[in-house]
Amino acid sequence: MSDNEEAAPGDGFWVRFWGVRGSIPCADAAMARYGGNTACLEVRCGTRTLVFDLGSGAPNLGRDLLGRGVADVDVFITHAHLDHVVGLPFFSPFYRGEFSARLWAGPLSGSVSTRDMVQQLMREPFLPITPDIFRAAIDYRDLQPGSAVTPHPGIAVSTVALNHPGGCLGYRVDYAGKSICYISDTEHVPGQPDSDILSFIAGADIVIYDATFTDEEFMPCRGYGHSTWREGAALCDSAGADLFVVFHHHTEHDDATMDAIADDLRRARPNSVVAREGLILTPRRSDHDGHNPT
Repeated sequence: MSDNEEAAPGDGFWVRFWGVRGSIPCADAAMARYGGNTACLEVRCGTRTLVFDLGSGAPNLGRDLLGRGVADVDVFITHAHLDHVVGLPFFSPFYRGEFSARLWAGPLSGSVSTRDMVQQLMREPFLPITPDIFRAAIDYRDLQPGSAVTPHPGIAVSTVALNHPGGCLGYRVDYAGKSICYISDTEHVPGQPDSDILSFIAGADIVIYDATFTDEEFMPCRGYGHSTWREGAALCDSAGADLFVVFHHHTEHDDATMDAIADDLRRARPNSVVAREGLILTPRRSDHDGHNPT
């Protein structure tokens, strides 16, 4: 356990990983330690809860939120590819009348609104139910790249456009003088660091980055819209960010493969960690002049 990792959540500023995988959920014992569910993050800002993406990890998060008595959340969707929204119809808080949520997304392919995205996701022949079955008070809100919102006093959420087919948003949460960035999914251009991402993550305390491929896997998969852990580490170093988190694991990377990546990562950039389901991270750096030791 690193100095950044918490044993249990509480009020404060932290992120918990409910799904860390990309492309498709993996129900495989060889992937159990890191987890097989797709993208879903919970960010706690004091007494407020923010959720980022509703992949297959979302049902577990939903049950946990209800068990903790959480009755109001803001949900931010990076894009509508299935691995990031497949858990939306199974997010149990949406079926509770006492629950309320603001659902933010955009931009979506074909100028589809956030509301339309949910309606298209939940319809025949793909599902036997529509969003009309939801009982929660859901407010659908659209975002544009570069936009910034204040979902609650003291919480700032800003956005950046990412390089991914169909479009995708990266998010940055600033709260109580600290920051957590969520950069998934994006493809880098070799030898040309993304200046927009560099500016966006500048001085961040935690940067969660799409590291689907190893360097060897990346070149044959150009155009898929994903990046590597070495690129993420280099971006964090250049931007003066603190903790780098490898995320969006390849669907074929088992625990042994992820262990090897974690070993290489520690040697290349010690203040880094590979995301796994259940991991909770808290910004701990006292200033922005150096890295917190692990």
